Amino acid sequence: MSMAHYVSVFLVSLSAIFFVVDPLGIVPLFLTMTAGDPPEKVRRTARRACAVAGGLMLFFALFGGVVFKVFGVSLAAFRVAGGLLLLVTALDMLRARSSATRTTPSEEQEGIAKEDVALVPLAMPLLAGPGALATVMVLMAREGNDPVAMGLVLAGVAITFMASYFVLRGAGLVQRALKASGMAVLERVMGLILAAIAVQFMADGVKELWHG
Repeated sequence: MSMAHYVSVFLVSLSAIFFVVDPLGIVPLFLTMTAGDPPEKVRRTARRACAVAGGLMLFFALFGGVVFKVFGVSLAAFRVAGGLLLLVTALDMLRARSSATRTTPSEEQEGIAKEDVALVPLAMPLLAGPGALATVMVLMAREGNDPVAMGLVLAGVAITFMASYFVLRGAGLVQRALKASGMAVLERVMGLILAAIAVQFMADGVKELWHG
């Protein structure tokens, strides 16, 4: 494979994973759930949430293919299903509202009331939700047996959650810098790019199902 191919794999993987994880989108919830906590606890909560969510994503990236074999699901069918799930998330982002595929209002309220929110709901399902898990599984399966390309997908996961940690750690600064209007604009731009990636996933899956 050429260098251009690997650059393309890395950029598509990183953008797809980062946009579906969408750490900027959970900044308001993170601030609400950690309101009143001392700065050290806020940093610890962000660190634990990103570490657990990143570990979960890496696990599904490496071993998610077993799901295909156990349930007899083809990669093409999973691409279509994953693409549909991503498209729903992307449409919610375009409308600048929280996606129900990540968490429900009742889960959000339960998270606000909990003393430790790092694992649930921050790590799962806010950061590593169904859409994010489906995305990383599809990306890994699409690269087949190319270890370099698969390594680039894993690098995209690692970079996404390192960036997510710094976003959540500085959540107050992010919200003050972007304000409500800036957050909404950024959310819509990210949603548009994610929608295009979702459509590409579905198109590839439908093409494989048709020829299969």
